[in-house]
Amino acid sequence: MIKGYHHIGLYVSDTARSLKFYTEALGGRVTMSFGPDDHKIYMVELAPGATVELIPHETGSENRPWAHIALHTDNAREAFDRAVANGATVKSEPRDGNLGGSAPMTNAFVFGPDGESIEFFEVE
Repeated sequence: MIKGYHHIGLYVSDTARSLKFYTEALGGRVTMSFGPDDHKIYMVELAPGATVELIPHETGSENRPWAHIALHTDNAREAFDRAVANGATVKSEPRDGNLGGSAPMTNAFVFGPDGESIEFFEVE
């Protein structure tokens, strides 16, 4: 069911500065970006299987650097249902979409036992 990590979402206070750091200092490459220009989100691959998602700070996120951990799965709905059946709290129901406008995907979020945000992420 779970194949590994897909990415880790990181809240950033200055997107341009963080993008420069993760690409120039750490040698990452932008694999996609999405969202409106004033809230652009970037996926930066640091190495195969090591991707960070740079997310502009949202209200209430200022003191939390990590937004969520995304688990790569072959069935996001099944993983979501299993987590909820075992005590996870629903953050958002499974939904279908397109990652960066091109890759069909399904994702869902739950809160774990200590309030940690977990995303189940399925890319077709």
